[in-house]
Amino acid sequence: MTSGTTLAVSQPARTPDALTAIYKKISWRLLPLLLLCYTFAYLDRVNIGFAKLQMQADIGISDAVYGLGAGIFFLGYVMFEVPSNLLLVRIGARKTICRIMLLWGLTSASMLFVQGEYSFYALRFLLGVFEAGFAPGMIFFLTYWYSSSRMAGVMAVVMCAGPIGGMLGGPVSAWIMTRFNGLHGLEGWQWMFLIEGLPCVLLGFIAYRCLTDKPEEARWLTDDERKLLAADLQTRKPADTTHSFRDVLKDPGIYALAIPYFCLISGIYAVSFWLPTLLQASGVQDTMAIGFWSAVPYIAAIIAMFVLSRSSDRIRERRWHVTGTAIVAGVALIAALRMPEYFLLSMTLLVISTALMWAAYTVFWAVPSQHLTGPAAAGGIALINSIGLLGGFASPALIGWLKTATGSLNAGLYVIVGLLIVGTLPLLFTRHARVQG
Repeated sequence: MTSGTTLAVSQPARTPDALTAIYKKISWRLLPLLLLCYTFAYLDRVNIGFAKLQMQADIGISDAVYGLGAGIFFLGYVMFEVPSNLLLVRIGARKTICRIMLLWGLTSASMLFVQGEYSFYALRFLLGVFEAGFAPGMIFFLTYWYSSSRMAGVMAVVMCAGPIGGMLGGPVSAWIMTRFNGLHGLEGWQWMFLIEGLPCVLLGFIAYRCLTDKPEEARWLTDDERKLLAADLQTRKPADTTHSFRDVLKDPGIYALAIPYFCLISGIYAVSFWLPTLLQASGVQDTMAIGFWSAVPYIAAIIAMFVLSRSSDRIRERRWHVTGTAIVAGVALIAALRMPEYFLLSMTLLVISTALMWAAYTVFWAVPSQHLTGPAAAGGIALINSIGLLGGFASPALIGWLKTATGSLNAGLYVIVGLLIVGTLPLLFTRHARVQG
């Protein structure tokens, strides 16, 4: 055997099949657990929409109070978002995700102690504080493991936690509220918070045991696999990288990303927090029926997320996949609101609107990984998420206030549709029109 041959076999073969096998191994190791954790994160922030069906009368709060309380979660989240992600860079994803899940699980379960509007506001705010940093931290964590050309597909897997939480949360929350109502002196909504909050504590410990902060620390990858992965991640990085969080704050591209995200979040949480009420107003009175009907839009959303993300990865385009899809979602939501007397047609349009909003949201999160790299990416992603999540506060609070003032949900929802259609346009002017690599 010649020396040249010896050198050839001593180097790992960097082939598409070899890389695909490595990424598949990584995906099976990381994504199922992250998907499960994020499903509970979404469920524990939006199950208040189902609790409202019983809780509102029990503790005597108005729609305006409910809308403010539902949205105040995001104020706590936004205030601690960037510090949490900057801390993640120093201590790692394992410790960060464990800490977040333990505290939010305990706080979510404590919602059973709500007695009135002030305790409602306080616990919703604390829930946001303790969950702060989870989603952007998870996204930043995944940039250590996946090249930018694969991120939309990865985001489709992880971000379908939202629709899964909505799909399962409706029937499960309705069943808990119906089955356990009055058991041991607790109302159904109190049991719902307890049963859906405590599993997060266990998942926090599991995440600490099972996650690995970076590929170079992964003992479940071989030396050759780590070398191939490092080479692929390095060559896929865009050349014009941002190196410090101070640069991030000065970067107008960050705000061109945050504005569309704000509008997408406004639309998504308008549906998430008010869908049970919309169904009840349309004539669906049975709690279990509301639960099952509310699952339908999220089933469609999961399908749309995978279809759109694969299309985006295949043709290496992000901007129009987000903006065009968001505009169609807004038009569908307007049409649904205009014909409430035709329940099946209105419901179909609502399903289309919800599915497309989630699909646009999924592809959107493949864009920041193209715009930001290095340690500043953690703060940059958190900053985009922080600004955008203000939509989660503004949307339910605005709708609740307008519903109390006008007696109708439509006025607030029309404002949200306007944001969804107009507000995503800045994304068309971001620098990274196409995927690198």
